Amino acid sequence: MAAAAATPKLKAGVFEPAHPAPEFSLQASDGGALKLARYRGKLVLLVFGFTHCPEVCPTTLATLAQARKALGASAAEVQVLYITVDPARDDLERIRKYLAAFDTSFIGGTGKPEDLAAMRKQYGVVAQKVETKPASEFYGMNHSTSVFLIDREGRLRAMMPYGHDAADFVHDLKLLLTAK
Repeated sequence: MAAAAATPKLKAGVFEPAHPAPEFSLQASDGGALKLARYRGKLVLLVFGFTHCPEVCPTTLATLAQARKALGASAAEVQVLYITVDPARDDLERIRKYLAAFDTSFIGGTGKPEDLAAMRKQYGVVAQKVETKPASEFYGMNHSTSVFLIDREGRLRAMMPYGHDAADFVHDLKLLLTAK
């Protein structure tokens, strides 16, 4: 009984029970096809955002880059996937350059607006364009900000809300890396 109480717990909100993460098929910023199955055997941190984001997205990506760096050699077992919520402005080249500023291992994805909308629906992610007055190409996007933690078998294990620091990600990733 005492041993069970001492078992470390994830800092992220846990999916109980863990269930298969919805598969998707998008275009990847590394030139390949972006499918969750491509990363089976690795932990996946799945993030939704856009490259014109002024605060949340760059903060999240910087935090994930810090967490990967802190993992040392184990970082090779963690893949960050960044899916755009703004396909009108985020083409593959823009996404690739944007992500490289944080960590060259990060891979972004885009696709047809309807494919991206279907994927967001499967993950329960919202995204809405926020027009400026007068309307122009300078608009924002309100979107979900949590990071999905997907285990080596492709199961949704947890969701880390925005605002957690790199140490919380490192804590959870270490637990998931050693989980059976």
